[in-house]
Amino acid sequence: MPYYSYGDFLANNIYCVLLIPVLLLSLWAQLQVSGNFRRYSGVYNRRHITGAQAAEAVLRAHGVYDVGIRRVRGSLTDHYDPRDNQIYLSDDVYSAATVAAVGVACHEAGHAVQYAEGYGPIRLRQAIIPATQLGSKLSFLLLLVGMLLYSQTLFLAGIVLFSFTTLFQLVTLPVEFNASARALETIRSEYLLEGDEVTGAKRVLRAAALTYVAALLMSALQLLRFVLIFLGRGGGRRGGGRE
Repeated sequence: MPYYSYGDFLANNIYCVLLIPVLLLSLWAQLQVSGNFRRYSGVYNRRHITGAQAAEAVLRAHGVYDVGIRRVRGSLTDHYDPRDNQIYLSDDVYSAATVAAVGVACHEAGHAVQYAEGYGPIRLRQAIIPATQLGSKLSFLLLLVGMLLYSQTLFLAGIVLFSFTTLFQLVTLPVEFNASARALETIRSEYLLEGDEVTGAKRVLRAAALTYVAALLMSALQLLRFVLIFLGRGGGRRGGGRE
């Protein structure tokens, strides 16, 4: 049978206690995203600007002219792909002249501007993607094998690999916040939306940003659990090994 130490017990209990508020935050964030997007997808902006036109306005305002704007299937599937330098907007955004469409499209265009300007955090995020992908594939395998075989070396290797996932989530926060800030700044300066419409777009983007905060907290909580198990087992081993 695999060894189960007091450190494991303590780590799992701390994890379970902290997991409840993090899960509630994640659920609330998802409800906020879907609720605000649905609400403001029913509010047409006064200037009748579509999502595609809004994205183009952000690019033009920052002197970026080599980024394409395409339609993609699905709902809330909007994203910017640096591999082909294209902004992909969903059916609810691309040709929709709503407050939500403008907010989402401008946010994705903000990412394109970040790449064009060499924004520091997004360059860092790109640099750690290979390590993050490796960690997502191997970390849990190493953690499981290390736990079953009571190998501190394998378990520590799993922790190190998993930490890149948490680091990626951490670096993602300023990237997302900055893209939203660029979007709202252009929305105001280019008068894409007016008055209360800007407030609506801000609510949509704020709700989306909250999901990234929740994702970071969930990843950090998992990392904390693994570290506590590692430290607990190390202490138990120094105190006399297996019981």
